[in-house]
Amino acid sequence: MLATAGGGEFSVDGKRVTVVGAARSGVAAAELLATRGARVTLSDARPSIADADRIRLEQAGVALEVGGHGATTFSEADLIVTSPGVPPELPVLVDARAAGIPVIGEVELAFRWLKGRVIAITGTKGKSTTTTLIGRMLAEAGFHVAVGGNIGHPVSAQVESSTPDTLHVIEVSSFQLEQIVSFRPWIAVMLNFSPDHLDRHHTVEAYAAAKQRVFENQGGDDFAVVNADDEPAMTLSAGTAATRRLFSRRSAIDAGTVIESGWVVERVDGRSERLVPLDAVQLIGEHLIDDVMAAATVAHIAGAHSAAMTKALRGFRGLEHAMELVAEFGGVRFVNDSKATNVEAAVRSIESFQTGVVAIVGGKFKGGDLRLLRSPIGGRGKAVVAIGEAKPLVRAALEDVIPVHEAVSMHDAVVKAYELARPAGVVVLAPACASFDMFRDYAERGQRFRESVLQLKESESQERASRET
Repeated sequence: MLATAGGGEFSVDGKRVTVVGAARSGVAAAELLATRGARVTLSDARPSIADADRIRLEQAGVALEVGGHGATTFSEADLIVTSPGVPPELPVLVDARAAGIPVIGEVELAFRWLKGRVIAITGTKGKSTTTTLIGRMLAEAGFHVAVGGNIGHPVSAQVESSTPDTLHVIEVSSFQLEQIVSFRPWIAVMLNFSPDHLDRHHTVEAYAAAKQRVFENQGGDDFAVVNADDEPAMTLSAGTAATRRLFSRRSAIDAGTVIESGWVVERVDGRSERLVPLDAVQLIGEHLIDDVMAAATVAHIAGAHSAAMTKALRGFRGLEHAMELVAEFGGVRFVNDSKATNVEAAVRSIESFQTGVVAIVGGKFKGGDLRLLRSPIGGRGKAVVAIGEAKPLVRAALEDVIPVHEAVSMHDAVVKAYELARPAGVVVLAPACASFDMFRDYAERGQRFRESVLQLKESESQERASRET
């Protein structure tokens, strides 16, 4: 039997372990397991994997199975570890559980060997920005910090450098939380909740249950940082055994993180402690203040001082593909929010601007209600440019409140959106959908948007120069 986290040192020495999925988390998990003495097989349904990953795995002594999942690879395993992209209902996993073989996720595996404390950030939108900002604030305050999980390095890649003083700041998705057992964050952050990933979870209830697991193993010595303005987040956190610390940009709460006189402050017992000034925020979009407040709350709990938090915030202009200002020319701003992969996130993108909005919307639809875009785009928009598989869905949801145009490529969408936005407006990539119909991931989609904007800018510059000569 494998030793468990609660029953002494977790060990896989000499055990047969199957890792499912050869994306970055799976590769990192396989390498980690091999260094800990396991006999590892990495199984992937794809016919091949990247050469660099294949070489890394061969050097680590990991056996590679591609093109499908062999029955004995799973039935003869002592432990199975899944990458986040692998659905729990995969038949070979269902059979393994029925046979009593433990099946855990990569985050759960890594957690069993981490020596430092964990800060876990989840929510439907804003996770990456908040995670990055927490890491910056804590590092500026002098803590030994490791940032990763659903962004950056997989948690398995943090294990070897983990010390008792390390603060592991981890973005955790619903996919990662599905397969936890003992995962226990010292601080768990619930930013917000709205329907998403229904192509994977099938129901809103199942998605909510996965998100709620971030609080599952917390105790009285832990903290739950929750958005008081988000009713679903409050409901999901209501049963936590941790100390709940609220933040609110809009509500009147007696205790917690609020905004007073141009500052984010911590209010307790009628007194307010200043954390960060709002004039230090360099981000586009009022909704990103929520992420700043969550980050400041976490940093304050961990012991960071205002000066360190403020310095980290002043130097932070956001992440790529998250309300990223790409360029401004011809009277038009171009903003890349490719990470707005669900409807609620797209609503927040559009609401960040007052007038003149042309939104590029569409991709592989994950579920939700595109009609929620009607109010924000109808009130401040000029037009919508629809892309990808979801074009007919976007048209059906919005065409009676705003003109909907269709584009066959990202470059085509950018050119059309520019013409529609002129002479003064903003083009925002707010897809409300996944990217997999046209691109490898949201990052490639955002990069294509950026490239198309810069190509258009260069073309406009050349055309203007030719007119002047």
